[in-house]
Amino acid sequence: MMKKTGIIFFPAFDWAISATHPEREERLLYTRDQMFEEGILDLPEIEEFSPRLASEHDICRVHFCVPSVSDQVLEAHRIAAGAAMHLGDKIIAKQIKNGFALVRPPGHHAMRVVHGNRGFCNINNEAVLVEYLRRTYGVKKIAIVDTDVHHGDGTQDIFYHDPDVLFISFHQDGRTIYPGTGFTYELGGPGAYASTINIPLPPGVTDAGLHYVMDHLISPILADFQPDFVVNSAGQDNHFTDPLGQMRITAQGYARLTEKLKPDLAVLEGGYAIETALPYVNLAILLALAGKDYSSVLEPEYNPDRFKENPKVTSEIHRVVGELQEIWANRHKADKFALANGAKYYQRTKPIYYDTQFIEEKQIEKVRVCAQCPGYITIDSQAYHPDGKRYHVLAITIPIQACKYCQEEGWDAYEQYKHDYRFNYVYLQDKSTDTFMMYWREERQEFRSDG
Repeated sequence: MMKKTGIIFFPAFDWAISATHPEREERLLYTRDQMFEEGILDLPEIEEFSPRLASEHDICRVHFCVPSVSDQVLEAHRIAAGAAMHLGDKIIAKQIKNGFALVRPPGHHAMRVVHGNRGFCNINNEAVLVEYLRRTYGVKKIAIVDTDVHHGDGTQDIFYHDPDVLFISFHQDGRTIYPGTGFTYELGGPGAYASTINIPLPPGVTDAGLHYVMDHLISPILADFQPDFVVNSAGQDNHFTDPLGQMRITAQGYARLTEKLKPDLAVLEGGYAIETALPYVNLAILLALAGKDYSSVLEPEYNPDRFKENPKVTSEIHRVVGELQEIWANRHKADKFALANGAKYYQRTKPIYYDTQFIEEKQIEKVRVCAQCPGYITIDSQAYHPDGKRYHVLAITIPIQACKYCQEEGWDAYEQYKHDYRFNYVYLQDKSTDTFMMYWREERQEFRSDG
């Protein structure tokens, strides 16, 4: 029996940042028209499905939405995440071989704590999918490969301390583009060293440079890690016509990348050349997933003579790849206690800016350095809104692999912080039991959600 490639379209007609914003429904409508014109959805290798809603609890497995999920998440966000989950169900059940969630709003800039929209994202579709697969099906090792021109800082933040989720992001160097992060030294916390691999690339990378990265770095790392499930955060703003990036990737380059990566599920992220790139790149990726010939998918502006890579760009690509090859080869020599300088808790302070809503957040993140598990996490988060609103919250995450000690200490911390006058809200996310707690201190109200 032929295994098909599943696809879900969700243009989110009723959601927009503004009528003229680059992240708008036309991003998918032109793709839809292209696929109808080409008769792609009539191919026996491709099957279209309808999306479903992610539940509030699905979102609570990943995010601390301040003050609550209903304040940050609209139906459109729940459908976009639910589409990825629905295709994930079909893949796990072996009803389809792989899938492509062509959805919006995007999600890879949404971090663990959510005070608003940043980088066009409120919730992280891929992270919601990952936690759903782990909890529902017991999938252990998952790799997320982010191919967006912007660093997937939200996905990195969520899985920075998780050794069972490998996050690989290649992107335009953060010194030249939003969000200004994603450097080679960002490698994961002490208990998850080298589970985060950032590949910052200079502007001007062509298909040749991208495939050097794929062949010499990403593919070997994936072969070593041996994930049970591979997710592609399929950002397409590395395209040579994209208005927000400065890269030189073509639809053919993306298709060949997909063919090599062989993701179980691709989830659309960025890409804002609505007419000149997205219809062609999406079509090429879908054909590659389905194992069909994509060689005739060429953009109107494509001219092979325009895609000769500057030798300085090529040299920098080789340097970055060499640096990361060495880090990966020596990753097992790193000791979590040495990486934490012998401290009981590993701590980092992070300023976070919400560029869409002009919110300024200050975070202090602490991770218990545990010999038996990745350790529980506490996040002290203060957010300052331009209208004068201020939220100060404390969030605790107990990992799915938690030992008994970290689970007990995490719950004790939640009970303790409930009575701390500094915090408006205190949250607990126990992934080991699939439990979510929220305490609203001013009203002395507590809410609980179980999976």
